[in-house]
Formats: sequence, C-alpha cells, structure tokens
Amino acid sequence: MSLHQRCLHSPVLLCSFRPFFIFTAASAVLFMGLWLLALQGWLPALDIAGGWTLWHAHELLFGFAAAATAGFALTAIPEFTRTGFMAARPLLHMSLLWLAARLAYLLAGWLTPWPALLLNLAFWAFLLWRIVPPTWQDPDRRHISFPLAVLMLAGIQTGFFISLAHGGQAMAWLYAAAHLFMVLIILAASRVSMSVVNNLVESDTSISDPDAAVYLARPPRRNLAIASILLCAVTELLLGNSPVTGWTALAAMAAILHLLNDWHIGKPLFSRLALMLYGSYWLMALGYGALGAAWMGAPILPSAARHLLLAGSMGLVIFTIMCIVSRIHSGLWLDRRRWLPLAALLLAAAGVVRTLAGVYSLLPLYSTLLIVAGLLWIAAFALFALHFFGILCSPRSDGQAGCAEPLPDLPKNPA
Repeated sequence: MSLHQRCLHSPVLLCSFRPFFIFTAASAVLFMGLWLLALQGWLPALDIAGGWTLWHAHELLFGFAAAATAGFALTAIPEFTRTGFMAARPLLHMSLLWLAARLAYLLAGWLTPWPALLLNLAFWAFLLWRIVPPTWQDPDRRHISFPLAVLMLAGIQTGFFISLAHGGQAMAWLYAAAHLFMVLIILAASRVSMSVVNNLVESDTSISDPDAAVYLARPPRRNLAIASILLCAVTELLLGNSPVTGWTALAAMAAILHLLNDWHIGKPLFSRLALMLYGSYWLMALGYGALGAAWMGAPILPSAARHLLLAGSMGLVIFTIMCIVSRIHSGLWLDRRRWLPLAALLLAAAGVVRTLAGVYSLLPLYSTLLIVAGLLWIAAFALFALHFFGILCSPRSDGQAGCAEPLPDLPKNPA
C-alpha cells in the first residue's frame, strides 16, 4: 500500500473536523511559541515577509482560526442541511493545501507573497466548493451566511497579500479580518449555543426539563450585532484610528450586549459549556468597548484591546466548539472533567493579561505580560491536545460512520 493510500485510510480523515481541529490546536501552540521566541530574539534571522509581527497576526487568523472555521463548517453544514460529509480523498487534499499555505508564507521572503496568496485562495475555494451547494439548495437558505463570510475572508486575504507585495498597509487588512472572524463567531456560536443551553447536545431530541426556559438565538439581535461589527470594520479600514471608528466600536459593544439578553433564561445558562460560550460574548463586547475607548483617547493601545477579541473571545469560542464537536462527532458524550473549565479560564486570562499589557501605566511590564499571556494561551490548547489528540487520531470504537453522533444507549461517562 502506497503512502497516499495509507493516508486515505487514516482515522484522522474519518470526518472533516479531525484534521482541521488537530491543525487548530497544533498551530495555537506552535505559532504562539514561535512568536514568543521571536519576541525574545531567540530565532535565527529569517527573511519573513513583513516581519514576525505581521506573520504572527496573519497566521493566528488565517492559519489557526481558518483551520477551525473549515473544521466546523465542513462538519456542521452537512449536518444542518442533511447532506453528505466530505470523503477522505478531498479532505486529504484540502488539509495539504492548508499546510502548504502555511509554509508558503514562511518562505514568502524568498518566493514572493504570490504563492502564499494562491495557495490560501485555493484553500478557500475548496471550502466554498463544499459548502455553497448545500447551503444554496436548502429551501430556506438559513446558512448562506457561512459561505458569504468565507468569500469576504478570501477577499480580505487577497487585499492583505497584494498590500504586502507592494509595501502597503497590510496590517489594516488583518484588522478587518479580525472583525469578520467576530461575525463568524456569532454565526457559529448561535447554532451551537442553542443545543448547549437547551441541553440538546446529549439528550438528542428534547429538552431534559420541560418546564425550563428555552434559549433562542433570535435573528434580529444577531443581525444587529453583525451589522454593527461590519460597520466598525469598514470604518476602521477607511478611517483608521479615529473617534468616528471609536463610536462604531462602542455601537458594536452595545449590540453584542443586547444580543446577550437572549441568554438570560435562568438555570439552563449555568452549565460549564454554556457559560464558556456566554463568556466569549462578554469578552467580545468588552473588546469592542476597549477598542472604542482606545480610539477615543483612553490610555490603552488599540492593539491590546484587539487581543481581548482575538486571544480572549475567539480563542475561547473556538476551544469550546472544538471540545463539543470533537467528542459528539466521534461517538462520545461530552467531557465533564475539571481540566475543561480550567483551560477556558486560562484562555480568558490570556486575553485579559494581553489587554493589560497595553494599558499605558503598565507599559514598563509590556514584554513580561506578553509572555505570560502567550504561555497561558499555549497551556490551554496544550490541554486540548493532551485530551483530544488521542480521540482525533484513533478509529471509532462504536462501529458507526465517521461523523455519526453517539449511540443513544452509550453511558454518559467523563472519559
């Protein structure tokens, strides 16, 4: 059997989330580790296109977060639309595209940025090829927002690489991408949170307590939050650091806090996974509030406030969704051990510490706080790797197909 055939029979290719969640956690640890080493000057002098800071920002968005996006979309959309999951061969090819795109950026100083752009666009095109038909053919087209967001990400990344190649303000495109990933978080979390808060993840068909209040992610509040975030993104891209941009960020904060009113249904909110998703929205709202304050003259760096969105909100929601999907679609019930909320607290702390690093009065501690925040982030995703890589790299033990949910009579144990 050839290497290619052995790869096609690997348990890692049983379902689309498996390789991409492995990439997500591995890149969270590896890319953050490289960034911390670069900060200390402990890496050899490499010709990184745009420098290490630009590479760090790009790869945590279009490497780490893009892998998580692909893993979620390629698993959730077939489930939402009741269509087929991706087969092993195209999944292998898409995984290799993601890896090649990461390598191409590292080598862009020698190769020029164009190979990296083409490989990243091929990755997004592959993803769109898989998710556009089922979302468009769905009679209600309830999930068409996912491919639209992916198409916008591809456009933003194109602007980034063109700007990088011509010496423009490439970081401005990454700022816009950060806002768009907040939109994707709202789109994804609104679907997942209804199952989590209403206890549908493990009970399969019904709410366990018929008298409990029901959580609904209502479109008007969600759409208002998304529109406010997009307005902030466009304003920042056009005006940059401006009081006007600050007001749009504060509007986004208000819309996200308004969105949280859907969650306030009492006892069903107080489970660890529900609180983790709820906490990610709070971090998002606080991040936009801090951004608005920074743009309006508060003594904090906008870059620090932005990390409350990325290291905090984005990191926490990606971690939470990976923990849910990786077990449920591997035929296992949810993990209820103590390491899970501990890792979530590490991610929230990473976002807060990274934000504190940009407070003017704490700037003498800037480098130290950056390192602490990075190590907290690494520790959280290292815990995920420790508890999930064995599952993601192993065959299913229940005899079901690759993405099937647990059998109804499977004991709900914490293993």
